[in-house]
Amino acid sequence: MIRFAILSFAAIALLSCLSFEASAKDPPRPNVIFVMADDMGWGQTGYRNHPVLKTPNLDSMANNGLRFERFYAGCCVCSPTRASVLTGRSPDRCGVLSHGYALRHQEKTIAQALKDAGYVTGHFGKWHLDGLRGPGAPILKDDPYSPGHFGFDEWLSVTNFFDLDPLMSRNGEFEQKKGDSSDIIVAEAIEFLKKHKDGGEPMFTVIWYGTPHSPFKALDDDKVPFGNLKVDSENHYGELAAMDRSIGTLRSALRELEIAHNTLLVFCSDNGGLPRIEPDTVGGLRGNKGTVYEGGLRVPAIIEWPSVIQPRITEYPACTMDLFPTVADILALPEDVFVQPLDGVSLKPLLNEEVGSRVRPIPFRFQKQAAWVDNDWKLVTTKRDQGAAFELYHLKSDPHEETNLAREKPEMLAKLKAGYKAWNEAVEASFAGKDYAEGRLNEADPEPHSWTEDPRYEPYLSEWENRWEFRPYIKRSKKK
Repeated sequence: MIRFAILSFAAIALLSCLSFEASAKDPPRPNVIFVMADDMGWGQTGYRNHPVLKTPNLDSMANNGLRFERFYAGCCVCSPTRASVLTGRSPDRCGVLSHGYALRHQEKTIAQALKDAGYVTGHFGKWHLDGLRGPGAPILKDDPYSPGHFGFDEWLSVTNFFDLDPLMSRNGEFEQKKGDSSDIIVAEAIEFLKKHKDGGEPMFTVIWYGTPHSPFKALDDDKVPFGNLKVDSENHYGELAAMDRSIGTLRSALRELEIAHNTLLVFCSDNGGLPRIEPDTVGGLRGNKGTVYEGGLRVPAIIEWPSVIQPRITEYPACTMDLFPTVADILALPEDVFVQPLDGVSLKPLLNEEVGSRVRPIPFRFQKQAAWVDNDWKLVTTKRDQGAAFELYHLKSDPHEETNLAREKPEMLAKLKAGYKAWNEAVEASFAGKDYAEGRLNEADPEPHSWTEDPRYEPYLSEWENRWEFRPYIKRSKKK
């Protein structure tokens, strides 16, 4: 009996050692960086042969990673897409119906999930999930919808879009910055990475640009290649040139810090490109920002992860709702990190090889518009609450959505309509709070409004009226 006990103990010890040795050899959890442009169209990259814009750093990233030909923003405007990135859910489920709507406290975010999993988390740049409209102002320390309330340990952010020499907020303390906004927030993100890279915790970093959103204001040197364009277009493309430069700065820093190999770096835009900017922003697609046609939804996107991804181009339809499920799958996080149901799917299998058809269609609702992308097929309506007819497009053969096949393909039309209508009913239940543990909303959604009309910002208005980016908005609010 004694001999058996000794042998059993020895076996357990050996297994423990083997288990420890195996775990010691497991690859470290990747750092995760989400980078997002503000109003950058699908056609605005060098790798898509834009006629005037050169993007050597994005081109290099695309050549070294997984480049998406069909990647969709969660909505055709900014705040809803940001909600979809953080939650993996359609923004209407989260209460973020349009720009300037607040993300509900009952939602669960990727930042919260990764923080609980031992990551240190940082947010840099545009936020726009606190119910405030108007240009990007410093987020107040007591704002109950700040990045800090949704899982970010550190943040240097503003409420909305921002440009040259921005006034920003570091965890509630105001800081005046100098220079191009893209350079500024990338420099801050790099300092965050330097600070924490040797701390034993992996890092989750969100960089949300204010570029190339209006008002367009680029550095003089960045405008030089575009001097033959009209003023707005000249500044717009100058901002994008600066943003591309900052991408190069970020990627170089990852190599210098020796963390590039195991960093999952994602780049995309928050909605389609703008009208009235020349040359064209959407690569010839139909529609622009604010529409559910491809030009309003399809955006440039790249995922770079040198230790995992072999460079290639994919036609797989993916979206911003997929980002949280993908990271959760990579890290084997439990299902309870999400509020269910999800609208995104994990792209983890796609990182290694091409996969078959997408199992879950990509849904969109915005105001009276809706779209339903089911692999190569797309359903569109521009009057969803009025019983209007649906349009049907085959995107593989008709990427510009020129030929409505609703009459020619009645069976496919009926199939997609049934899927969309079932999803739409589920979203109505989600919007009412049925997805939450309480089965209802704990608090009313704040009414979207401009910070220039918010009593909390009143003490700053007289001083900020002299700032070029705030002046017209403050004067307009005084006239009301």
